Amino acid sequence: MELNILDIKGKETGKKVLLDDAIFGIEPNDHAIYLDVKQYLANQRQGTHKSKGRSELAGSTRKLGRQKGGGGARPGDIKSGVRVGGGRMFGPVPRDYNFKLNKKVKQLARKSALSYKAIENAITVVDNLNFEVPKTKEFVAMTNNLQLADKKALFILANGNKNVYLSARNLPGAKVITVSELNTYSILHVKNLVFTEESVAALEQIFKA
Repeated sequence: MELNILDIKGKETGKKVLLDDAIFGIEPNDHAIYLDVKQYLANQRQGTHKSKGRSELAGSTRKLGRQKGGGGARPGDIKSGVRVGGGRMFGPVPRDYNFKLNKKVKQLARKSALSYKAIENAITVVDNLNFEVPKTKEFVAMTNNLQLADKKALFILANGNKNVYLSARNLPGAKVITVSELNTYSILHVKNLVFTEESVAALEQIFKA
């Protein structure tokens, strides 16, 4: 797939970039995408939920009534889960939600997500993305020039750039990351991807490693 390289004013530079079909042109695998997104969201969970069981509550363990002859169920102590103020039965306990996913499956998921964006013509490549000083106004002007003003967009850099990051930080529809931070969820969570010429080359190197 060949794309024209634009400048930050949205005009063609006369250069083109060839996107590797092994990354941007594969047959998408929906199940791999599902597994990778599921693992990503599971990793975001703290897993610190906790409720007290009967053994953790303060209170007497005295049996409240006789075993038989009371006309009802067998009574336990006041901390029983069937009583008001008692402990919770089978309540949540701290746990780790992470699960293992093979590296090749994660790679396939990222390639599938990128291929979906290529099919949707939702990939833009700019020659360079850099600001001398953090300037949100200039970043907004750039998104307007690239016709991304009303769309959620992910800007992918080859290396970290503090000025670009700070310029986009207050914009709810824009997010700036590096190639090494790119994941399936972040690709699918936005409408458009904006690469720099360097970040396309860096991405290809990562997948070839």
